[in-house]
Amino acid sequence: MTKKFILWDHDGVLVDTEKWYYEANKRALAELNIVIDFKQYMEFMQIGKSVWTIPREKGIDENLVLKAREHRDQYYQDYLQTKNIEIPHVEEVLKNLSKKYLMCIVTTAKKKDFDLIHKNRKIMDHMQFALTLGEYKRSKPHPDPYLTALEKFGGKKEEAVVVEDSARGLKAAIAAGIECIIVRNAFTKSHDFTGATKILNSIQELNLFLQ
Repeated sequence: MTKKFILWDHDGVLVDTEKWYYEANKRALAELNIVIDFKQYMEFMQIGKSVWTIPREKGIDENLVLKAREHRDQYYQDYLQTKNIEIPHVEEVLKNLSKKYLMCIVTTAKKKDFDLIHKNRKIMDHMQFALTLGEYKRSKPHPDPYLTALEKFGGKKEEAVVVEDSARGLKAAIAAGIECIIVRNAFTKSHDFTGATKILNSIQELNLFLQ
C-alpha cells in the first residue's frame, strides 16, 4: 500500500537534544548523591524506564526527588537555549518530503520544552500537528503515541511510516503495527534495532528511500 503519512520522532531525529537531556538528568541526580553513567542511562532509555526510579528505590524522600527533578527541567531548558542542537539538512529534507506526505511529530518531550525548541525554528511549518507528553495514554515503548497520531490523521497502519532513532521508539512503532525507519546517531548507536524496516546513517538518505 502506498505510504501517505510520516510520523516523526523528535529528539535525536529532528533536533540534537538527547545528550543534553542526559546531562541534565545526570547533573540533577548528582544532587541526590546518585551517579549515573552513560551506559546505565542508555539501558534505562532502551526499555523506557525512568532513571528517577533509582532515588525512589533507594528510599530518598519524595520531596527531595521532586525538587531535583525540577532542577533537571531547569538545566535542560537552559541547555536548549544555549547549546547547538541543530541537525544538518533537517529542514531541507522536511521541505522535500512534505510535497508528497502528510507529516507529524510524535514525541515524549514535555510541551514546554517542545515549544522552547521550536520558538525560532521552522520545522513545524512542515507538520500537520505534534503530539507531546500527555496527549496520549501511555508513552513509548507502548504503541499509544503512534496509534493516537494515526487516528488523528484518519489513516491506516499500512499507509504510515515512523522515523525513529531509539530502540524504545522502534518498539512503540512495532507494537503499533507501523513500519519503522531508523536514522542512526552517535547517542543511540548501541541500541538494538531488530525489526526496523530500514536503518539509515543520516536523515538525508530519507530523500532517496521515501521517494
